[in-house]
Amino acid sequence: MGVIFRNIEKKDNKEIAELIRSVFREFGVDRPGTVYFDPTTDDLFSLFRTPGSMYWIAEDDGKIIGGCGIYPTQNLPEGCAEVVKLYLNASYRKLGIGRQLLELSIESAKKIGYRQLYLESLPELGKAISLYQKQGFRFLNHKMGDEGHFGCTIWMMKDL
Repeated sequence: MGVIFRNIEKKDNKEIAELIRSVFREFGVDRPGTVYFDPTTDDLFSLFRTPGSMYWIAEDDGKIIGGCGIYPTQNLPEGCAEVVKLYLNASYRKLGIGRQLLELSIESAKKIGYRQLYLESLPELGKAISLYQKQGFRFLNHKMGDEGHFGCTIWMMKDL
Protein backbone atom coordinates (compact mmCIF):
# COMPACT_ATOMS: atom_id res chain seq x y z
CA MET A 1 0.00 0.00 0.00
CA GLY A 2 1.50 3.30 -1.12
CA VAL A 3 -1.01 5.91 -0.02
CA ILE A 4 -0.32 9.44 -1.22
CA PHE A 5 -1.98 12.63 -0.05
CA ARG A 6 -2.57 15.46 -2.50
CA ASN A 7 -4.87 18.37 -3.24
CA ILE A 8 -8.10 17.70 -5.11
CA GLU A 9 -8.03 17.91 -8.91
CA LYS A 10 -10.90 18.36 -11.36
CA LYS A 11 -10.58 14.73 -12.52
CA ASP A 12 -11.39 13.58 -8.95
CA ASN A 13 -14.96 14.94 -8.88
CA LYS A 14 -16.86 11.81 -9.92
CA GLU A 15 -14.79 9.33 -7.92
CA ILE A 16 -14.81 11.28 -4.64
CA ALA A 17 -18.57 11.97 -4.95
CA GLU A 18 -19.20 8.24 -5.42
CA LEU A 19 -17.03 7.42 -2.40
CA ILE A 20 -18.81 9.96 -0.19
CA ARG A 21 -22.24 8.67 -1.17
CA SER A 22 -21.20 5.03 -0.70
CA VAL A 23 -20.18 5.83 2.90
CA PHE A 24 -23.57 7.46 3.51
CA ARG A 25 -25.34 4.36 2.18
CA GLU A 26 -23.07 2.08 4.24
CA PHE A 27 -24.10 3.81 7.47
CA GLY A 28 -27.75 4.32 6.45
CA VAL A 29 -27.54 8.11 6.56
CA ASP A 30 -28.32 8.81 2.88
CA ARG A 31 -31.11 11.21 3.68
CA PRO A 32 -32.10 14.83 2.99
CA GLY A 33 -30.27 17.52 4.91
CA THR A 34 -26.88 15.84 4.43
CA VAL A 35 -23.99 16.02 1.98
CA TYR A 36 -25.56 13.02 0.21
CA PHE A 37 -28.09 15.30 -1.49
CA ASP A 38 -25.90 18.43 -1.64
CA PRO A 39 -25.29 19.34 -5.31
CA THR A 40 -21.80 20.64 -4.47
CA THR A 41 -20.78 17.03 -3.73
CA ASP A 42 -20.62 16.44 -7.50
CA ASP A 43 -18.12 19.27 -8.09
CA LEU A 44 -15.87 19.45 -5.06
CA PHE A 45 -13.00 20.70 -7.19
CA SER A 46 -14.87 23.93 -7.93
CA LEU A 47 -16.14 24.24 -4.35
CA PHE A 48 -12.60 24.05 -3.01
CA ARG A 49 -11.35 26.84 -5.27
CA THR A 50 -13.03 29.16 -2.76
CA PRO A 51 -10.41 31.31 -1.00
CA GLY A 52 -9.71 29.97 2.50
CA SER A 53 -10.60 26.40 1.58
CA MET A 54 -8.51 23.26 0.99
CA TYR A 55 -9.39 19.64 0.19
CA TRP A 56 -7.05 16.69 0.59
CA ILE A 57 -7.37 13.45 -1.36
CA ALA A 58 -5.91 10.12 -0.20
CA GLU A 59 -5.05 7.88 -3.11
CA ASP A 60 -3.72 4.33 -3.29
CA ASP A 61 -2.43 2.99 -6.60
CA GLY A 62 -4.40 5.58 -8.56
CA LYS A 63 -7.66 4.93 -6.68
CA ILE A 64 -9.22 7.58 -4.44
CA ILE A 65 -9.69 6.05 -1.00
CA GLY A 66 -10.62 9.11 1.03
CA GLY A 67 -10.71 12.85 1.46
CA CYS A 68 -11.05 15.67 3.98
CA GLY A 69 -11.02 19.44 3.82
CA ILE A 70 -11.66 22.79 5.41
CA TYR A 71 -14.11 25.39 4.18
CA PRO A 72 -14.99 28.97 5.20
CA THR A 73 -18.67 28.24 5.83
CA GLN A 74 -20.88 31.32 5.93
CA ASN A 75 -21.82 32.80 9.30
CA LEU A 76 -19.13 31.04 11.32
CA PRO A 77 -17.28 33.25 13.82
CA GLU A 78 -14.34 35.32 12.56
CA GLY A 79 -11.23 33.11 12.22
CA CYS A 80 -13.23 29.87 12.11
CA ALA A 81 -13.52 27.35 9.26
CA GLU A 82 -15.42 24.08 9.01
CA VAL A 83 -13.86 20.63 8.68
CA VAL A 84 -15.83 19.05 5.87
CA LYS A 85 -16.25 15.82 3.97
CA LEU A 86 -13.96 13.45 5.88
CA TYR A 87 -14.76 10.11 4.29
CA LEU A 88 -12.70 6.95 3.86
CA ASN A 89 -13.20 3.72 1.94
CA ALA A 90 -14.12 0.92 4.39
CA SER A 91 -11.09 -1.20 3.39
CA TYR A 92 -8.73 1.56 4.52
CA ARG A 93 -10.20 2.33 7.93
CA LYS A 94 -8.24 1.67 11.14
CA LEU A 95 -4.94 2.27 9.33
CA GLY A 96 -4.47 5.89 10.42
CA ILE A 97 -5.36 7.34 7.01
CA GLY A 98 -8.43 9.19 8.28
CA ARG A 99 -6.33 10.66 11.08
CA GLN A 100 -3.69 11.76 8.55
CA LEU A 101 -6.36 13.41 6.37
CA LEU A 102 -7.76 15.24 9.39
CA GLU A 103 -4.30 16.33 10.54
CA LEU A 104 -3.47 17.65 7.04
CA SER A 105 -6.70 19.64 7.12
CA ILE A 106 -5.93 21.03 10.59
CA GLU A 107 -2.42 22.03 9.48
CA SER A 108 -3.86 23.69 6.35
CA ALA A 109 -6.27 25.66 8.55
CA LYS A 110 -3.39 26.87 10.73
CA LYS A 111 -1.34 27.93 7.68
CA ILE A 112 -4.30 29.85 6.27
CA GLY A 113 -4.64 31.62 9.63
CA TYR A 114 -7.76 30.11 11.15
CA ARG A 115 -7.98 30.07 14.94
CA GLN A 116 -10.84 27.58 15.30
CA LEU A 117 -12.35 24.64 13.44
CA TYR A 118 -16.00 23.63 13.58
CA LEU A 119 -17.61 20.44 12.28
CA GLU A 120 -20.95 18.70 12.04
CA SER A 121 -21.63 14.99 12.08
CA LEU A 122 -24.21 12.30 12.72
CA PRO A 123 -24.50 9.81 15.63
CA GLU A 124 -24.20 6.91 13.17
CA LEU A 125 -20.64 8.00 12.37
CA GLY A 126 -19.31 7.14 15.83
CA LYS A 127 -15.80 6.16 14.73
CA ALA A 128 -15.32 9.57 13.10
CA ILE A 129 -16.63 11.32 16.20
CA SER A 130 -14.11 9.39 18.31
CA LEU A 131 -11.34 10.51 15.93
CA TYR A 132 -12.47 14.13 16.26
CA GLN A 133 -12.39 13.88 20.05
CA LYS A 134 -8.85 12.43 19.98
CA GLN A 135 -7.82 15.44 17.87
CA GLY A 136 -9.15 17.86 20.49
CA PHE A 137 -12.63 18.65 19.20
CA ARG A 138 -15.23 19.25 21.92
CA PHE A 139 -19.00 18.93 21.69
CA LEU A 140 -21.22 21.98 21.29
CA ASN A 141 -24.91 22.09 22.17
CA HIS A 142 -25.91 24.11 19.12
CA LYS A 143 -25.34 24.44 15.39
CA MET A 144 -23.11 27.15 13.95
CA GLY A 145 -22.67 28.45 10.43
CA ASP A 146 -24.98 28.14 7.47
CA GLU A 147 -24.02 25.29 5.18
CA GLY A 148 -27.58 24.00 4.79
CA HIS A 149 -27.09 20.49 6.24
CA PHE A 150 -30.03 20.47 8.62
CA GLY A 151 -29.77 16.69 9.03
CA CYS A 152 -26.64 16.83 11.20
CA THR A 153 -27.21 16.63 14.95
CA ILE A 154 -23.66 16.61 16.35
CA TRP A 155 -21.63 19.83 16.44
CA MET A 156 -18.00 20.13 17.56
CA MET A 157 -15.32 22.83 17.84
CA LYS A 158 -11.53 22.90 18.21
CA ASP A 159 -9.29 25.84 19.07
CA LEU A 160 -6.10 25.90 17.01
